[in-house]
Amino acid sequence: MDIKEIRALIDLMKKNGLAVFKMEKEGFNITLKMAGAESSPVIQYAPAPAALPAAAPAASAPAPAAAAPAASNLKEIASPMVGTFYSSPSPDAPPYLEVGQTVTPDTVVCIIEAMKVMNEIKAEVSGVVAEVVAENGKPVQFGQALFRVK
Repeated sequence: MDIKEIRALIDLMKKNGLAVFKMEKEGFNITLKMAGAESSPVIQYAPAPAALPAAAPAASAPAPAAAAPAASNLKEIASPMVGTFYSSPSPDAPPYLEVGQTVTPDTVVCIIEAMKVMNEIKAEVSGVVAEVVAENGKPVQFGQALFRVK
């Protein structure tokens, strides 16, 4: 797929008011997401999932080893998007969560800034915060652990 075809897809999304478009075709995978009515779409491009298992273990060998002990009895609150992690609503405010605090599924745990939009992230799990994984003001990836909860 070339840039002309991607632009044609974006134009079709705008014309038809689509917020998300996903396509898989012959080893090619693309996801287009519109962030707002007047903004450009976010484009996620990846090779087909079949190509990932061969490359993933070699590239991420240290990470699973470090996460393995935590995964046994802790639930992770993961980032639902790519953006910048903020532990508090403003620079001078206390953090939403600290180790030892109890959370419910509706508890706001942090803010992730994506495309100049501040998104409040909820825990979606219940428990006691065991670890704050993400660092304030640093970028986070989709699916990255932000907190670990007992």
